[in-house]
Parts: sequence; C-alpha cells; structure tokens
Amino acid sequence: MVKILDIVGLSLIAIMSLGFVGLFEPYGIKNGTSELFWGCAGGTLMIIIYRKMKKKKEEG
Repeated sequence: MVKILDIVGLSLIAIMSLGFVGLFEPYGIKNGTSELFWGCAGGTLMIIIYRKMKKKKEEG
C-alpha cells in the first residue's frame, strides 16, 4: 500500500508540474495555478496527511 501511495503521489507531482509549465495548454487547461494544479496539490497533501496519521496510529 505504501508503494502505491508513493507512485500516486509522484505521478500527481509530475502532472502538477507539467500543468504548471503549460504542457496541457493544447487540451484547454490553463498554465500556472489552474484547477489542475490545485487538485494535484490537494491530492498530494492528502496522501502526506494520510501516511502521517497512519504512522502515528501504528506507533501509539
């Protein structure tokens, strides 16, 4: 499960950075801080929070 979350997190970061520089502009997605950027950033943040909570739960 941890490896899957790592792969999903890295792919979200890759998509976020590609969207930020404007690679998806031909598909109608604006470059910069668009909805794609914030969606990927939020998803990555949720993965980080989930893993931190799970690690804390296992320790205690």
